[in-house]
Amino acid sequence: MTGCAGDRPKSVIVVGAGVSGLAAAHRLVELASSEGRPLDLLVLEARSRVGGAILTRRRDGFLIEGGPDSFITQKPWGLALCRRLGLENELIPTNPDCRRTFVVRDGTLHPVPEGFLLLAPTRIMPMLASRLFSWPGKLRMGLDLVLPRRDHGIDGDESLASFVRRRLGREALERIAQPLVGGIYTADPENLSLRATMPRFLDMEREHRSLILAMRRGRRAAGVAPADSGARYSMFVALRGGMDVLTGALLARLPAGAVETDTPVRRVQHNQGGWSVKLADGSVRQAEAVILTCQAHETAPILEPLDPPLASELATIDYASSATMTMALRRQQVQHPLDGFGFVIPAVERRTLIAATFSSVKFPGRAPEGWLLIRAFLGGATHPHIYELSDQDMQHGVLADLRDLIGLRGDPEFVELHRWPRSMPQYPVGHLHRVAAIQAMAGRWPGLALAGNAFGGVGVPDCVHSGELAAEAVWGLRRPDS
Repeated sequence: MTGCAGDRPKSVIVVGAGVSGLAAAHRLVELASSEGRPLDLLVLEARSRVGGAILTRRRDGFLIEGGPDSFITQKPWGLALCRRLGLENELIPTNPDCRRTFVVRDGTLHPVPEGFLLLAPTRIMPMLASRLFSWPGKLRMGLDLVLPRRDHGIDGDESLASFVRRRLGREALERIAQPLVGGIYTADPENLSLRATMPRFLDMEREHRSLILAMRRGRRAAGVAPADSGARYSMFVALRGGMDVLTGALLARLPAGAVETDTPVRRVQHNQGGWSVKLADGSVRQAEAVILTCQAHETAPILEPLDPPLASELATIDYASSATMTMALRRQQVQHPLDGFGFVIPAVERRTLIAATFSSVKFPGRAPEGWLLIRAFLGGATHPHIYELSDQDMQHGVLADLRDLIGLRGDPEFVELHRWPRSMPQYPVGHLHRVAAIQAMAGRWPGLALAGNAFGGVGVPDCVHSGELAAEAVWGLRRPDS
């Protein structure tokens, strides 16, 4: 029912000012405006800054992203939000001249064969000509064309490792699927749920039997550029001025004084009038509805006094720790032509690095003329021991890898390290069933909604979508688990 300016304010507290929390708060503002209803909004953030994993730094003409540097447009929610915020003209595509990735094999960088998208090839000849795979490995991948399908049913699941070994063989798993896909989720492919991360591959097998045939048939319909390889780089965009332009625009749309930083929440309590939110300093805030957008392991103790079974279920979601290390270098310090966006390293290579991005090649405006910006990725579920290294030892290992792999000479002009402890939720086989159970349990509490990267995906568009769904749930437009 349409509201009016005379209606009593709708009061909502959003806990967490990362992308999910800011998107939730912004969606509440939109809903209140569209209905002409006053909104009493409060966003509580435990840290001293907003933005969560989005952290942009500007230094001496360099633009440094400590967290995500872009987002995919195939998932529409990030792009749609940018349009509503008036940021569409600020979006920039990846460099069209270098849309490829390298994979390390035996200390050498090999380009991902043209048309090889994440798990399987769509073009046969580039795969056959590639030195990334042995001939037995290539022949084993080709068996996908004749292997029978396995019927998982509509909701069936399987680990990434099991699926790729079964369809394409061990070498395809170790040499390309694990570093490309496992790296996105900083996950161990032996545990990573395909249904929760890339369900289309399970659907391809069900509908087409062969992955190779399915991807070749769907290539044109999907709009994949012929030269794309690895990830679909033609579908990624960044913000010209950095990813914090997005979070800054969201913050600017919220009411003045709506966001309070350095304000940890200890617990929430449901009462007849709505919700009481107790802060670390002992004070209590009241609202009709509460949206919790923290990491699941942070949300669990907040909900423990209210709903121990729900808190226990949230606490079972595991997280990996990761880090990014960004280095400024003069172009002449690197011997490699840097004719791609970066490289990934299979775990079997036993290196310090998981991957590295040539940031100033991937997007314009990231480094001054004659300089490079390279970003290394470390830790995750496959390299937890690397995350535990000291800053100095981590930097030493990264530079040793770069000297060996891309011919780095000398030392960087500067290095910036960003650590993200317990930041990447792990999506094991059966994760979607756990999420459904959590959302159903939370749905028993009127005015409570959960959001964040533990539930519907780890990318920026996923977090935006999760926050917006939570806002619509507490506003009364949809069920929390829809």
